[in-house]
Amino acid sequence: MAILNAEIEYVKGVGPVRANTLRSELGIRTVNDLLLHLPYRYVDRSKFYKTRDVVSDAVHVQLKGELTRITEVPGKAGRMSATFQDETGSIELVWFKGVKWIKNQLHYNKTYVVYGKPSQFKGKWNIVHPELEEHVEGKVDRRHPFRPVYHSSEKLSAKGFNSNGFFRLIGSILPQLNNEFPETLPHELRSKLGFPSKEEAIKTLHQPRNLEQMELARKRLKFEELLFLQLLLLAKKRVNTYALRGVRFEAVGNHFMKFYEEHLPFELTGAQKRVIKEIRSDTNTGRHMNRLLQGDVGSGKTIVSLLAALLAIDNGFQVALMAPTEILATQHFESFSKQLGAMNLRVELLTGSVKTAKRRVIHEGLENGDVDILIGTHALIEPKVKFKSLGMAIIDEQHRFGVAQRSKLWAKASIPPHVLVMTATPIPRTLSMTVYGDLDISVIDELPPGRKEIQTTHKTDAGRVQVNHFLQQEIEKGRQVYIVYPLIEESKAMDYKDLMDGYESISRRFPPPEYKLSIVHGRMRPEDKEYEMKMFAQGATQILVATTVIEVGVNVPNASVMVIESTERFGLSQLHQLRGRVGRGAEQSYCILMSGQKLSKHAKTRIQTMCRTNDGFEIAEVDLELRGAGDVMGTQQSGEMNLDFADLSKDRELLITARHIATEIIDEDPELELPKNKQLLFGLNELKRKRPDWSRIS
Repeated sequence: MAILNAEIEYVKGVGPVRANTLRSELGIRTVNDLLLHLPYRYVDRSKFYKTRDVVSDAVHVQLKGELTRITEVPGKAGRMSATFQDETGSIELVWFKGVKWIKNQLHYNKTYVVYGKPSQFKGKWNIVHPELEEHVEGKVDRRHPFRPVYHSSEKLSAKGFNSNGFFRLIGSILPQLNNEFPETLPHELRSKLGFPSKEEAIKTLHQPRNLEQMELARKRLKFEELLFLQLLLLAKKRVNTYALRGVRFEAVGNHFMKFYEEHLPFELTGAQKRVIKEIRSDTNTGRHMNRLLQGDVGSGKTIVSLLAALLAIDNGFQVALMAPTEILATQHFESFSKQLGAMNLRVELLTGSVKTAKRRVIHEGLENGDVDILIGTHALIEPKVKFKSLGMAIIDEQHRFGVAQRSKLWAKASIPPHVLVMTATPIPRTLSMTVYGDLDISVIDELPPGRKEIQTTHKTDAGRVQVNHFLQQEIEKGRQVYIVYPLIEESKAMDYKDLMDGYESISRRFPPPEYKLSIVHGRMRPEDKEYEMKMFAQGATQILVATTVIEVGVNVPNASVMVIESTERFGLSQLHQLRGRVGRGAEQSYCILMSGQKLSKHAKTRIQTMCRTNDGFEIAEVDLELRGAGDVMGTQQSGEMNLDFADLSKDRELLITARHIATEIIDEDPELELPKNKQLLFGLNELKRKRPDWSRIS
């Protein structure tokens, strides 16, 4: 343990100056930090390609040969190129960064080993920023043929800490280890799963003998990380469910029953009824409810939240509904007000736009209990907002709110209110077990009866005349159309149609006064934006030209067509949300995906997925594979997880195993007090100490 805690500057070959660079660039302060700076890939040093074998950009290649031309391209940015040749041909090497340092490493009449990913430029193969080192005959270590490749930087490389520098430094330390790493997984669990010890795993990842050994070592570290994440989440869930007292909703009262029997606008689906029963059961236990309600666009989450609110009101409590945007908050307010119009209940809206005089009235009504339901944005968590008896907090699109924001809402009641989190973005099982792993999950997995599946097609500019003719036919039937653009103003860097140019061309094709158009984007004043949306919602305009500001919060059943311009610029989740703006009425609806002719591989996959399926959960799985967990959930949630080893888009089976084992452990020993769990408790406490952000997962 002593060697692991040693300051890095005292390691032979480092010293104070190089240690400062390691600290500033990578946060490496101790030997332990250095050994956890693991390789991100490996080079099979026993295998060499010939330049003539370079026929694809699918794999990295290792070549051996000489430099026949070295050229530094002058200019502010700086660029270096060299012709690399073996007996079968040549390939170009190119550097755009670190030119001064690279220049000193390149020499004629020397044999080099080059490693990198080939790409084609103007019909010729090249390798951009290759790894390059002088070849030494017989250098390959037959015991360790897989050379690790470490992340580095220009500053680190200048101090001798390129990938090879890390390889040499770490290689000098590994022989000194003798059970130095404290084991964090019980021996019984490691034996059951066939995992090596932590120290063996780390040694293997720095110096693997074969691929099987390397994969097992990596799997061990991934599993440990996922297991501890699940232990934290399950412990938090246990506190919320069993230790945290909640207000008790004992009765299903008059408001709930009257609305259900007399004012319910449609027959509930089986899934909606099941979720309401789950909420009813949770709120009648005397324990705190912490439930996630997820469902596809149009599945009917709002009516479920309204019934949950009535359950709270019938038991003498107030309800807060917090939405991330003013548009969405207003949408909820109008929906609740309309449906509860005959119920003699007071529903108020509180956003940044509400004037001071109106705010005073709302604040007073909250404190004396006259306001039954308060709907709003983050304005709800301002210190001046005080409830007489807050019993339920409904959060729409939780991932758009930070932990601190949500906790301020909980603090507005002496006993934490029951929490119902809603998301219109279907979450893959893998993510729901991590980001929302401390919540009970309800899923509305069926759409209301009578809804017709939206027909989705892909068109390029060549089909625009046909698309416009189709839009004209729909408008003549009395329908309305959305046309969505990704940009507000023209961008010189990107060749995409922007909103303003699009609006002008649409105006020429559908000229007033015969056709009426609205335009909405994020830079408009709120009152102007609201006016334009209201005109469209009331049917006064037939075409709404907009940016993604209409992704959520617009409900126009008469709108039957969604045209998305420059589809390649949008992510799958966003495309699915935009498509969900249509298909809300009884008529057949359509989504038309417009794009350029040239599409990336990922863009093609996104478009094909949208045309193939309307199932949000299937789309979410594809989105996870394409983008990874961090991008899917956004920085607030993924930042709180901050995984070092595991990849949620690839390690699903391992996560499911970790969740299952963590559940068994917590069920048997919630506090990890049994002797056999001593190592787990140590590992968990160390993790909380080193990574305090994990303790804030919510």
